[in-house]
Amino acid sequence: MNYFSVAEAQKLAGLRLVLTAHMPGPWGEAAKAVLSVRNVKFAPVEQLAMEKNEDLFEWTGMRNAPIAVLDDEPPLSTWFEVLLLAEQMGSGSSLIPSDPLERALMLGFSTEICGPDGFGWSRRLEMMGRSTIRRNPSVSGDYDMARMTRSYGVNPETIARAPKRMASIMNGLAMQLHHQKASGSDYLVGNQLSACDLHWATFAGFVSPLPPADCPMPEFMRENYTHLTRELVSALDPVLLRHRDFIYRQHIGLPMDF
Repeated sequence: MNYFSVAEAQKLAGLRLVLTAHMPGPWGEAAKAVLSVRNVKFAPVEQLAMEKNEDLFEWTGMRNAPIAVLDDEPPLSTWFEVLLLAEQMGSGSSLIPSDPLERALMLGFSTEICGPDGFGWSRRLEMMGRSTIRRNPSVSGDYDMARMTRSYGVNPETIARAPKRMASIMNGLAMQLHHQKASGSDYLVGNQLSACDLHWATFAGFVSPLPPADCPMPEFMRENYTHLTRELVSALDPVLLRHRDFIYRQHIGLPMDF
């Protein structure tokens, strides 16, 4: 993917989407998928992993990705804000069910996958607490790990809890998929694609990345993402990966572009 610099992006009109450059970060991939499925065009803007990103902070008040900036409106960074923006700007079938119970279920699954204390959050805690984690060899090392530790609530208790939290969420998703399959549906909620399908497909890479031909991620990331605790091995029901593959092939597209 070709990225604009922060300085270049500030001069552009329309939607700018800040992404961690050349790495398939789950939150960024989820934002891209939601916007793309809703036919919303955006200019990708470079954020550097594990760097201070001072120019980005000066522009948006944030150092992480993804960040969506539409014209002169305030920056948006959460999965829910990006989803609402895609619904506002996009076209085609909505990613939010119209049925109130299905909507609540979809939002609940997406929160469990993307939100604080959810699947992705817990995986990040587990990796940050791992003594064997592989570091990005291209990073200079002057990033502020203390800030990251504070931001994500990293401590021995949250690290120890993280795999169990992830496994609980994975088990719930697998149970729902088996139930939906028995009812004749290929989707997590109802009978059509919704945001939680895209969210699971993009976050599943945190425990089982797509093969290199479809996801040419840096090797250090692949090693980190495929390192599984016993709880995660047990919770990785094949139905979760079949659903990931189906959503990518039918709705997101392959190979991944980052």
